[in-house]
Amino acid sequence: MLQVTEIAFACYAVTDMTRARGFYEGVLGLKPTTVTDTPNGNWVEYEFGPYALSLGSAPGWKPSPDGCTVALEVADFDAAIATLKAANVKFRMEPFPTPGCRMVMVFDPDGNTLCIHKRHTH
Repeated sequence: MLQVTEIAFACYAVTDMTRARGFYEGVLGLKPTTVTDTPNGNWVEYEFGPYALSLGSAPGWKPSPDGCTVALEVADFDAAIATLKAANVKFRMEPFPTPGCRMVMVFDPDGNTLCIHKRHTH
């Protein structure tokens, strides 16, 4: 039996790495920690402590709004929503509250679903 100890990374397939990086770095403000370009595809990682959000581009690997969804925790939820709207980001679901958080679902430039999330302080 495998002994899984943690999530190493979550990855979104993208069709245009330059456009994707413009969104993740320009709109979301993420800083790349690993950038790999190979003949078989491209890979970018954005690390947050022990976790990483990755973007990958490879033949036959296609984006999907119904695949993996990463929730990015933000410091200021209202400011994040304002930034997304100012950048004309397409919303899949408008912001909504839950008992433990506030969140919104948006699309990246390839149509992948991304969650922007803020835990309630107790």
